[in-house]
Amino acid sequence: MAEPARAEPTPGRPSRSAAFFDLDRTLIRGSANYPLAIAAFRGGFVPWGDLLKDTVNALIFHRKGSTDEGSAALRERILRAVAGTKQADIIHLGDEIVPGIVARLIPESARLLAEHHAAGRDRLVVSASPIELVGRIAAALGLEGAVATRSELADGRYTGRLAGEFCYGHGKVIEIEKLAAERGYDLEASFAYSDSISDLPMLERVGTAVAVNPDRELRALALERGWHIVELDGKRR
Repeated sequence: MAEPARAEPTPGRPSRSAAFFDLDRTLIRGSANYPLAIAAFRGGFVPWGDLLKDTVNALIFHRKGSTDEGSAALRERILRAVAGTKQADIIHLGDEIVPGIVARLIPESARLLAEHHAAGRDRLVVSASPIELVGRIAAALGLEGAVATRSELADGRYTGRLAGEFCYGHGKVIEIEKLAAERGYDLEASFAYSDSISDLPMLERVGTAVAVNPDRELRALALERGWHIVELDGKRR
């Protein structure tokens, strides 16, 4: 399979590049948060009503993708649910469900990961989901890192507040720029992959944007701008 068109490095800037991948519906089928919600319910961290909401939202997400309102509501529910909980307990939940999530890796996305690895680029998952889960998914996939939402901790327990940006929309750009500064990535020579128009800030921040199984708005924009479009059937446009 041919590698995506290379972005040209900016003169005088670091030549190291990266490939940033959204998680849900881009790397994996469906949402990583839903199995986390089930595990949290079974562990007594999430009430039945919230699990029911997450079930409905997972079905909507599977068909239509994310929304700003839905993502913000999920963020608040997660923060509220984990307040006072030990981080070690959530890490344990994540360890239980990661194998099942990784098994839902989209074959075409797996090929893209392999292409970037062969090209010597770092591959990073970028997600609004908790870093405790996303980091383990990235490690299980053999990737070079993850950028995700971090919750504030005090004495090893969650306070119910964020530590830094909510890793969604423009928040992804802020966190990617921090990581790029730490690791020396040239974002103009880097790639970003997503299925959702909500990730437009991230897609516009790098040199090469790729729409993977895009929602209607992102598909229209990708066609207008001449961005690559990757479908689940493995075809590139």
